[in-house]
Amino acid sequence: MIRVILGFCLLWPALGQDLKEFEKSVTEFTLANGLHFISVERHEAPVVSFFTYANVGSANDPKGATGLAHMFEHMAFKGTARIGSRNYADEKKSLEAVERAFRAVEEEKYKGPRADKAKLEQLGKAFHEAVEKAGELAESEEFSRVIEQSGGVGMNAGTSNDSTVYFYSLPSNRIELWFYLESERFLRPVFREFYKERDVVREERRMRTESNPVGKLVEVFLSEAFVAHPYGQPPVGWASDVENLGATEAERFFQTYYVPANLTIAIVGDVTPKEIRRLAETYFGRLAKKPLPPPVLTVEPEQQGERRIEVGSPAQPTVLVGYKKPSQYDADRAVFDVISSVLSGGRTGWFYKELVRDKQIALDAGGFPDFPGNKYPGLFLFYSFPTSGHTVEENEKAMYALIDKLKTDKVDDETLNMVKTKNRAALIRKLESNSGLAGELASYYAAYGNWRQLFYSLDEINKVTADDVQRVAKKYFARNNRTVTYLVAPAKEKQ
Repeated sequence: MIRVILGFCLLWPALGQDLKEFEKSVTEFTLANGLHFISVERHEAPVVSFFTYANVGSANDPKGATGLAHMFEHMAFKGTARIGSRNYADEKKSLEAVERAFRAVEEEKYKGPRADKAKLEQLGKAFHEAVEKAGELAESEEFSRVIEQSGGVGMNAGTSNDSTVYFYSLPSNRIELWFYLESERFLRPVFREFYKERDVVREERRMRTESNPVGKLVEVFLSEAFVAHPYGQPPVGWASDVENLGATEAERFFQTYYVPANLTIAIVGDVTPKEIRRLAETYFGRLAKKPLPPPVLTVEPEQQGERRIEVGSPAQPTVLVGYKKPSQYDADRAVFDVISSVLSGGRTGWFYKELVRDKQIALDAGGFPDFPGNKYPGLFLFYSFPTSGHTVEENEKAMYALIDKLKTDKVDDETLNMVKTKNRAALIRKLESNSGLAGELASYYAAYGNWRQLFYSLDEINKVTADDVQRVAKKYFARNNRTVTYLVAPAKEKQ
């Protein structure tokens, strides 16, 4: 412990110097169409990491079309009009035929009880035949193959409630290839194999939620905690919504949310600012300037009392406890980070030491302050998985005892210093890899309009006092602000 605190004391004063030194390697600019670029020079190795942050996530899903934002993660590397097709002129006609067939099915389905079942079956068969025909013209792996053959690694995409991200790395002599490929898929995207991927997403939901007790528990928990805000809807989408998503609807979503001013791109590695600027202007300058998409206006009503619900399952018992809290823009954001580290900072966190190590009533227990996102007011989530012979009720009570301890007893200086040390170490780890740094820079710029907030956040954490921790705990960890969900054995199995 003494060594950890000493290391913190030696490192902390250098933060300002670290930022000033780091800024020398950073170049940023915004194109005329609104797309913002951040590049960092690191010439230690001839590789470059690219990270595209789209400021759109499942919270932006249209009503009745949940899961739509997530679909773009699956469509990310399907190609463009120039890449990914055996014959795009023919494929384009086939894709248009697919949409006509899809709309015909939808029109008949919308008749509800008056729908002609025989006709619906016939239309469904024609739709699937159209999908198969279009699929024969697709070279859906070509985009990925070009990247891999050029030495690309780590190609992936991800969707959260707040954002959708795309990233991979290339040798530095292939930088222009990335600019061409990435700009093309925003300039001329083709939603080929959309319905095939829709089926993949439906299966993903079946595996991760419907057949996964904890996944099902989390979905129920969120829908109970949020009665109005879209944080209450699952990122993967509700089953019936996913099954009815259409490519035409996806095209409208893309045109609305994937506009240049809603994108941030970070590039880190063996690059030169002049070359990055030239390539950005050449390739991404082709994207037309468009207005920003509409914001999420729905505000979650103030919770008036504790909400509790049980989910029956013979699987491992689980308890989730969530307290409503403000977004990442609140002045107390650093206090929540400190509380998270105090209560659930690995093996030094109170939850682990008390519930797992000492009392041995939990297999694992912890929490985090930004669930299911942090762009909008969300939840500080706590969880526990009881050990055999111990109950969710027992674990819940033990969790409250530690949470209440924050309200009654001020956190000691040693604990606060340790937390601050760990947060600085976490930042240093983020800065080590090109890909990790690119992701952090893009994310912080998109959230705050200034990537330096990545560094400023440590200043904020360093200023957190024991009084702050106690004040925030008293204010937000209240019973009427709480949602509790159990995963328990069905009643007849208890008997």
